[in-house]
Amino acid sequence: VQLQASGGGLVQAGGSLRLSCAASGSIFSFNRMAWYRQAPGKERELVAFIANIGSTNYRDSVKGRFTISRDNAVNTIYLQMNSLKPEDTAVYYCNARQSQVYYWGQGTLVTVSS
Repeated sequence: VQLQASGGGLVQAGGSLRLSCAASGSIFSFNRMAWYRQAPGKERELVAFIANIGSTNYRDSVKGRFTISRDNAVNTIYLQMNSLKPEDTAVYYCNARQSQVYYWGQGTLVTVSS
């Protein structure tokens, strides 16, 4: 399984970005897909996940600003990020869980300037 993340970049505070994560196979086989992020000098943290039944969950700091979604037809999940803040600056990683096995994408850098 390969996960290819894209969509990162430099944006001003208050701006928006949409991240994409394309899987090499059917995302229907995954129990859950998620976005994590890791800021410089900090531990990797869960941002949001979407289960294969469609339920979603977000960390408190992004609720109301970020939206995770999936398109099974193209085996891709998305993270729509609005009202970005400098503290959202991080490398964002796509993650997929299949039973007890976890897969990771290569990460895409999001930089939010103040």
